[in-house]
Amino acid sequence: MADIIKEILKFMPPKTISDAAFEGANIVLYTKDKKFFLDNKGEIRKVVNEFKKRIELRPDPSICMDQEKAKAEMIKILPEEANIGNILFAPQRSLVTIEAEKPGLAIGKQGSLLREIREKTLWVPLIKRTPSIRSVLIENIRAVLYQHSDYRRKFLDKVGHRIYDGWIREKKSEWIRMTWFGGARQVGRSCLFLQTPESRVMLDCGINVAGEGSDAFPMLDVPEFNIKELDAVIVTHSHLDHCGFVPYLFKFGYRGPVYCTMPTRDVMSLLVLDYVKIMKSENQEPPYDIDDIKEMVKHTITLDFEEVTDITPDVRLTLYNSGHILGSSMTHLHIGNGLHNLLYTGDLKFGKTELLDPAHTHFPRLETLITEGTYGGKANVMPPAREQDEFLKNIIKDTIARGGKILIPVLGSGRAQEVMVMIESMVRNNELEEIPVYIDGMVWDVTAIHTAYPEFLNKNIRKLIFHKDQNPFLSPIFKRIGSQKERMQVVEEKGPCVILATSGMLVGGPSVEYLKHLADNPKNSLVFSCFLAEGSLGKRIQSGVRELVTQVGTKQEITPIKLEVHKLEITGHSDRKQLMNYIFKCDPKPKKVVVVHGENSRILDLASSVHKLGRIETVAPRNLETIRIR
Repeated sequence: MADIIKEILKFMPPKTISDAAFEGANIVLYTKDKKFFLDNKGEIRKVVNEFKKRIELRPDPSICMDQEKAKAEMIKILPEEANIGNILFAPQRSLVTIEAEKPGLAIGKQGSLLREIREKTLWVPLIKRTPSIRSVLIENIRAVLYQHSDYRRKFLDKVGHRIYDGWIREKKSEWIRMTWFGGARQVGRSCLFLQTPESRVMLDCGINVAGEGSDAFPMLDVPEFNIKELDAVIVTHSHLDHCGFVPYLFKFGYRGPVYCTMPTRDVMSLLVLDYVKIMKSENQEPPYDIDDIKEMVKHTITLDFEEVTDITPDVRLTLYNSGHILGSSMTHLHIGNGLHNLLYTGDLKFGKTELLDPAHTHFPRLETLITEGTYGGKANVMPPAREQDEFLKNIIKDTIARGGKILIPVLGSGRAQEVMVMIESMVRNNELEEIPVYIDGMVWDVTAIHTAYPEFLNKNIRKLIFHKDQNPFLSPIFKRIGSQKERMQVVEEKGPCVILATSGMLVGGPSVEYLKHLADNPKNSLVFSCFLAEGSLGKRIQSGVRELVTQVGTKQEITPIKLEVHKLEITGHSDRKQLMNYIFKCDPKPKKVVVVHGENSRILDLASSVHKLGRIETVAPRNLETIRIR
């Protein structure tokens, strides 16, 4: 048992604690004393104040009520209007997760119903929101976690021992070095490897969806990387270029923690499952399989924004809102005992969007900032958001007036929901006639996940959902497409409409299928809405290619592209102006800025401008380059 637990137990009244364990950086004490569990008379608070750690008291599993009886008791206690769904028990940890459509009603005034459940059943209840749109994926993830409840308890305890049992490597000096295995001077396969004398931490592990062969994946075959020594993986958000290669680590034996927010865990799981499915459908061998994805889920530790946690003996992690997509976070690392503080932004948006609040700017300490430069070039200044709303509205109106269909290829997470909210708002405010918006690909499933986590959305959306009962994602204009037959009905039988389909760059997915059928009709419109990587079909069409070549069996089919082609300049990334504003509004001001995740010229342009205007040291590393920051 780690020394910290021994010390904590000295503060507890004799014979009250039956067991103690780590849950990551948190410490859980178990008691068989019912009275002590229900009222510890402030003893736990005293210990928390003394050790400055999260410490929780739970009933020993042996005193918890029988599961079936407890379930019946909970249903009796909870109001019908809360619409209770699944009730999932984790017996080894004395936890029960109760899914409710209206969590507030299940919690009760000032937590009164939760207290009643604890008193009558001796289980510790956790209330989770049931998605307004059913999500089989969320149901499966929660089921996997609770099916492996015993394993999770052992795994979380093992993580805690790594944090608290002290240093496992000899410390001769203090230093911090960072190596880029991908995502430096390119967009795609983001992967940063951070080392200290004690810790090995990976920040993101993505794939390059437009890349081929080894260029698609991070460069892990380097001398300094040994998967057996990897302590932790942190995923900033769920786009494949940041998370798509994480299951590969589990295929090759990694069994440590993956830290991210809860929405990131859910959407990441969905996207990597879809990635495997698409590769198999194209007769390609995926780099990992479904079992590896399941292992990733079992080893994920979710954090809320601004929740501080130790992840190794000398690294402390805090996630902050990055404003990019649902659950996307910036990674703040406090390294050593005040030795250094760095912020890795991942992808960030420093501006309010239809869905999210702007990226966070205030931190306890900050010396090094690692920022993206996707739109960092001097020419990368986006038009005002209202102008783009108007632009989209006019495209839709004009296309419908001539009897055409509007195809909008979208990223499954982020851009799709942004466009959905834009169109729903226009219809609700009578700026646009009510037209069907068909949702195809994984967009529907990702949208369902959005309905499970409204607390991660901006104030306006939360107000619509909680106070006006007007969830924009539940609008009747949205219609799900779930089969090839339904897809062909939209193309051949349905009238004017909007189609949102993945993938956003036209690299596989149903968007390419729709384009094949809609391309040769000048009444139709194609509206790109996301970053288009060099080499992707989307980029080639935007650059003027007017023939679509597709393989049908052994023959090639050529379809002329006669529809109107537009690019909607909305982005979940910050443009040049926002990036500069963000860097200079960070509080405290960083002493060093590292620019990654962007095309070579844009990265160098942004780094040069930050140096000249801010008198800040800047670096634009290449892949496999190592920087020592302390």
